[in-house]
Amino acid sequence: MVAHTERVVSLAPSATATLRRLDATDRLVGVTYHCEADAPPVGGWLNPDYEAVADCDPDLVLTADDLQADIAADLRERGYEVFHAAPTTLDEVVASFSDLGAALGLPDEGAALARCAEDRLDRVRRLTPGADADRPVVYCEEWSDPPMAAGNWVPEAVAVAGGRYPFAAPGERSREVSATEVETADPDHVVVHVCGHGSCADPDAVLDRGWDVPALARENVHVLDDSLLNQPSPRLVEGVETLARTFHPDAFDS
Repeated sequence: MVAHTERVVSLAPSATATLRRLDATDRLVGVTYHCEADAPPVGGWLNPDYEAVADCDPDLVLTADDLQADIAADLRERGYEVFHAAPTTLDEVVASFSDLGAALGLPDEGAALARCAEDRLDRVRRLTPGADADRPVVYCEEWSDPPMAAGNWVPEAVAVAGGRYPFAAPGERSREVSATEVETADPDHVVVHVCGHGSCADPDAVLDRGWDVPALARENVHVLDDSLLNQPSPRLVEGVETLARTFHPDAFDS
C-alpha cells in the first residue's frame, strides 16, 4: 500500500462508515450511491462505473465482501491500488478497522478504533448473563422473501449481546430457513434487519406468516437499521449494544 493516501474512492458503505470513524472522509473523492458521504457518486456497490472511478484519479480504492471480490480483481488489473476487506467473524470485522487505518497511512488511528471497539464489546459481555438459562433464543432475519437467517458475524453479535442463536455458527453464510426450523428453535426475540431496507423493514412480514412460536408477538419483533448488523463497520458495535439493551434492558439501566 502507498504510505499516505490523499485521494480515496470507496465502493463499500462499510469502508465509508469506517473512514468516518477514522476522521478521514475528507480524503474521499468518489463513493457509491449507497454510501453516506459528501463525495461524487461513481455507481453502485455491485456495478461501479469504472470511467467515473478513473476520473477521480484515486490513490486507493476500497472494496469489501466476497461479492466485490471480482470488482477488486478488475480494479487491480486496471492498475489501481485496492484495499479489500472480507471479514466473516466479529474478530475479523474489528481487525479490519486497524487494517484499513494502516492502508490509509493512519495506523495509530486504526489501531485505536479497533481497541475502542474491543473495549465496548467487552463491556457488553460483562453486563450480559453468561448462563444459557438466562439467555433468550434469538432469530435474526437478514432477508424476508424467502426468510433467511443471518450468518457471518451475527451469531457472535447475538452471543456477545447475551442471546442464543441456533440458526448458524460464527462465520457461516446466511441461509434460508424453514418455518419448522424457526418453530423448533422457539425464539424469544426476532430481529429483522433486511439488507438494503435501512430501518424500514416491516415486522408484519414475520408476524403474518403464522409461525407457531408462542413468544412471537409484536413487542418481541424488533426492526433494526440493517447497517447495525449487516455492515462490517463500527456500526456493528452499535448494533451489538442495541441488541444487548433489547434482550437485557435491566442490565443497561445505569
